[in-house]
Amino acid sequence: MLKLRDEQLTLWDTILPEEIRKLPAELAIIDELLDDESFLQPFMEKHPTKTKMGRPTYPIEKYLRLMVLKRKYNLGYESLIKEVGDSITWRLFCRIAIDEPMPDPSTLIYARKRYGDEVVEQLNEALLHKLKEKAVLKHRKLRTDTTVVESDIHHPTDATLLQDGVKVITHLVRKIRQVASHAAQGFEDRTAEIKEKILSIAKVLRRRSRESWEEVDRITESVIEVTEAVVEQANAVVAKIRETGKRMAQQSKGRLQTAITLTGQLIRQAKQVVSGTRVIPDRIVSFFDPEARPIKKGKLAKGTEFGYKVRIDETESGFITGYAVYNGNPADDELLIPAVKAHIETFGVAPTAVATDRGFSSKKNESAVTALGVKRASLPRKGKKGQARTEHENQPWFKDLQRYRAAGEARISLLKRKYGLGRSRYRGLVGSKSWVGFGILTHNLDRAAKMLAKAAK
Repeated sequence: MLKLRDEQLTLWDTILPEEIRKLPAELAIIDELLDDESFLQPFMEKHPTKTKMGRPTYPIEKYLRLMVLKRKYNLGYESLIKEVGDSITWRLFCRIAIDEPMPDPSTLIYARKRYGDEVVEQLNEALLHKLKEKAVLKHRKLRTDTTVVESDIHHPTDATLLQDGVKVITHLVRKIRQVASHAAQGFEDRTAEIKEKILSIAKVLRRRSRESWEEVDRITESVIEVTEAVVEQANAVVAKIRETGKRMAQQSKGRLQTAITLTGQLIRQAKQVVSGTRVIPDRIVSFFDPEARPIKKGKLAKGTEFGYKVRIDETESGFITGYAVYNGNPADDELLIPAVKAHIETFGVAPTAVATDRGFSSKKNESAVTALGVKRASLPRKGKKGQARTEHENQPWFKDLQRYRAAGEARISLLKRKYGLGRSRYRGLVGSKSWVGFGILTHNLDRAAKMLAKAAK
């Protein structure tokens, strides 16, 4: 049963003095914005049961406010519960009574997975419409750019990826041994052997010679052989588990089969690399986040980043009005038209001006955005430019829009530093979409609070 809020007042609501119950100015504005019914509607549409039967969910208004505080102050789930529990101000903001027990961190984790990334997108849309009603959001100019949100993974090598697979398989077999000991008979724990080989690779690489790389390939081949043996034994474990066995054994069996399949892909990938094939399409870079991809953005500090590409759309008011998370590394010039169309869908009208860097530019894109209703498109052309094009790009309005575009780099830097878009703590493409969505929602709430507080003075 979906529970939206706690309607009943507590004794503390009448006892606490007004000075204590008063929220700080900006937090009070965020509280007022989130109090709108439009923020509850996405949850009502998403929840599978709309009846009053079954166990009630954790109240939505409390969950939403807790998630906003989590991203606003970069807290983990356990730290969030502890800090909110110890603060009267934060309890009041989250609508959690002083004598009410705090939820378990797992309650928020399960809720976030259950509601998914689509609800977060709808929350962002609801906030944009709310800000438009309050006349603080302008949407005449649009700038769009891309960045990479990295996955929370270690730097991938073929040997360490195989090590991760062996570790997970061994862990799952240990769990199966507790409920179906007969199935795990004959399985050998070889994690220590793999670890020793990984450490030997680090010692070899210190020599920095051609012979050292050849030796690394030989060590990797031995890691592949050990991993293949572990996978073979794990398949034998799966075969011994009866279909009508204990529920826990069946759950572990399903997870073990998934781990075996993924480890098999990593083995084939490692064999290709050892044989000399260094460029592999859709290469897996993490056992724990198989959807993450290597992405090159031309940065000197980070030649290759591992994660997901993110498109960020911003208007002249400083609000993020659109975003998209992509699997892989699609070309920037393929993302401009979707950005303009998303803007039109959100606000019902095309932006007057669009500014991007040259990565988004093409003659086709310039014609397409003009056809969509954009009057001025500041898209610097790639390559050598003729005299007519040079004169076009030297016009004052074109240069002004390029200066406006350059300021978008600062916004992306802020999102990475303060709102967590540098690294996603949630796994998978769906998890990264939720992570990015909550970060942008919190950023827009913070900016709205500052602008509305300034206007009220």
